[in-house]
Amino acid sequence: MSYLEPEFYQPLFEAITSDDEAQIRAAAATFNAADLAEFAEEHPGHDEGVRLLRALPREQGAKVFGYIGPTIQAAIADQLPTPDLAELVTAMSSDERADFFNILTEDRQHTLFQSLASKEREDLRRLASFEEGTAGALMSSEYAVIHTGMSASEAINLLRNTAPDKETIYHAYVIDSDQKLVGAVSLRNLITAMPGTPVDKLIATGLVTARTDTPQEEVARLIARYDLLALPILDHDERLVGIVTYDDAMDVAEAEATEDIHKGATVGKLDTKLKNATAFSLYRSRVHWLVILVFANIFTGAGIAYFEETISEHIALLFFMPLLVASAGNAGAQSATLMVRGMATGDVSVADWGRLLGKETLVAGALGVTMAVAVMVVGFMRAGPEIAAVVAITMITVVMIGSLIGMLLPFLLDKLKIDPATASMPLITTIADVSGVLIYFSVATALLGLS
Repeated sequence: MSYLEPEFYQPLFEAITSDDEAQIRAAAATFNAADLAEFAEEHPGHDEGVRLLRALPREQGAKVFGYIGPTIQAAIADQLPTPDLAELVTAMSSDERADFFNILTEDRQHTLFQSLASKEREDLRRLASFEEGTAGALMSSEYAVIHTGMSASEAINLLRNTAPDKETIYHAYVIDSDQKLVGAVSLRNLITAMPGTPVDKLIATGLVTARTDTPQEEVARLIARYDLLALPILDHDERLVGIVTYDDAMDVAEAEATEDIHKGATVGKLDTKLKNATAFSLYRSRVHWLVILVFANIFTGAGIAYFEETISEHIALLFFMPLLVASAGNAGAQSATLMVRGMATGDVSVADWGRLLGKETLVAGALGVTMAVAVMVVGFMRAGPEIAAVVAITMITVVMIGSLIGMLLPFLLDKLKIDPATASMPLITTIADVSGVLIYFSVATALLGLS
């Protein structure tokens, strides 16, 4: 049975309706934490989510709460008494705790902060101080460390005592007396080494690291590129201050991909999942660019009006106009999509624009000629050789220009410190529409001998 079907959650819903904590815990034990979070998000008013979190053991409740989206988290938090919320937040992982703290109002932050133990306060104050979107804001302070000079058996004993509070212990980071990162030791090497073997002989050096101010997208790229379970984060004094784990990097990659897809369709950022978004938030995320593009398309109409005499003399030209401007837009959208994705993955940089321009010119020319041959046959059959020649020449020109605009616009936006994903399909197609109309009727006026 799929988790999307209501019957999937029926045992849990019945247990919560009974208001029996033991029954709720028993029912919840059969579900994954991510499924429990989905259940909490699905119910209006979030009463069921609140009752579920209050009934669960704190560790399990914290794990479930971490899966819930920020908007619903804030709504649930408003219904929880401060002592209960403080217990829940204390049990959360340090990075999730900091993310949650940042979405609260200042008054709620102050109240919650006063209810936390000094250890959690200090950790929260430090993690919440980093700028949003950086490695510091993403990292966890719960990582396994051992010190230089330890033996393998001493290191294993230390990990055994500290493991329950750590994100991962598959790799333990080795630090010196100044908290500076020396290297890492895998749990495998510690277990297979003789007990008295110095840790210093097992250290792997040359680790891939990032700084606290490194952008989150770069952190995700590093983890994916080097296939890491976790990436150590250093401050500007080379001291180890946290790690970013693979699952957190995946969340960043997914969020970045979603944001780029939305920008590619000129849709603004949504603060919650699509199914939970209000009609007004959906309207607000889409209206700005649509209004801008409406006014941009006025130039298309102005271009048609300017060439009214040409159109009246050869009405058959109108038959091919949608085909030509759409081809220009489609070619431009393809080119822009390739460039934006290449820049997002690090495959392409601004320095590559010159080499790519030459290649795109050749490809666009070949595409234009191929499409011109196809459409010229239709033009010849529909309106004769003169119109066919106009359509063929225009097709080659608009496909090349559309492709080059689509390729160059992301580089230009990046140079202007604007997200290249803004070189979206609606924006490209609007530019292509205007330029396509002007080129088409200019070619027609020149070839057909009209003034």
